[in-house]
Parts: sequence; C-alpha cells; structure tokens
Amino acid sequence: MTVIDPAAIEPRLPGTQDKAAEVAIGESVTLPLIAETARIDKRAVETGRVRVSTRTEAVDQVLRETLRSDMVGVTRVPINRTLAEGETPPVVREENGVTIIPILEEILVVEKRLVLREEVHVRQTTGGEDVEMPVTLRRQHAVIERVSPEGHVTALNLAETPEIER
Repeated sequence: MTVIDPAAIEPRLPGTQDKAAEVAIGESVTLPLIAETARIDKRAVETGRVRVSTRTEAVDQVLRETLRSDMVGVTRVPINRTLAEGETPPVVREENGVTIIPILEEILVVEKRLVLREEVHVRQTTGGEDVEMPVTLRRQHAVIERVSPEGHVTALNLAETPEIER
C-alpha cells in the first residue's frame, strides 16, 4: 500500500514554499492563509486628434432683375361749358384707364351759374427697366484633418467619414 502525502496534491501559490510543522496535542498554532486577487485599471490613451477649420470663399455673381416704375401724364382739356340750372356737377370718374377730375368755377353774373372750365385727365403708364448689379456672395466649407500622435496630418472627406472615432 502506498501512502500519499496530502501536501503533494494541494495547490500551491507561486513563490511559496511548503512548511511542515508538527504540533503537540493541546498546543495551538495559527497558520496565515494567503490568497491572490486581480484588479483591472483603465487609462485614456490618445490615438490621434481631429482638427476642424473653416474656409470662406467669395463668389462674384451678377443679379438681374426688372425694375418697374409708374409714370403719370397730366393733360388739361378745356371744356368751358356752363351747367344748366339744377344740373348735377360732374364728379371724379375713370374712363378707359384715365382718371378724370372736373374743375369747377363759380362766376358772378346777374345770376349765378356753374361753368365747367376744364377737365384734368390723368393717365397712368407702367414701364420697365432691366438692371444688373454685381454682388459678392460668401460660402464656408469645413476642412477636417486627422492628426496622429506622431504629428502626421491626414485630410478627411466629411461625405465619406460621417463619424470619426475618438
């Protein structure tokens, strides 16, 4: 029959030695027990940077537009007609796009009569004029560059790289 030493099959911690001690009956001994623990730490490591700058460019353009203007022509039309007794005096009216403003005058005769001296005809016309005005328009573009920890700069196309890893 073979006797197996229990210390030979128990696991050992690296760097420790087995110590055998004999203890007499009635004597007490305190044995320290050792256990290892593991710990995980995290730290930030810079793998590169992203640099964003803007560039403004000026674009010259010519704006074209037609300007409208209104002109008024005034024509005096002599009438010199005496209104009949009880006739209603003419009022401002419009005929064929022409505004007609009657001008009345009272004259003293043995009797008082209303005489239509003239009419003022106001005609409105519209003209147009094409104009060109040079203007400068500005537009900005974003320039995005990736800078590695070694200082190497690589330009990125924003359309191809919607998200940048940090």
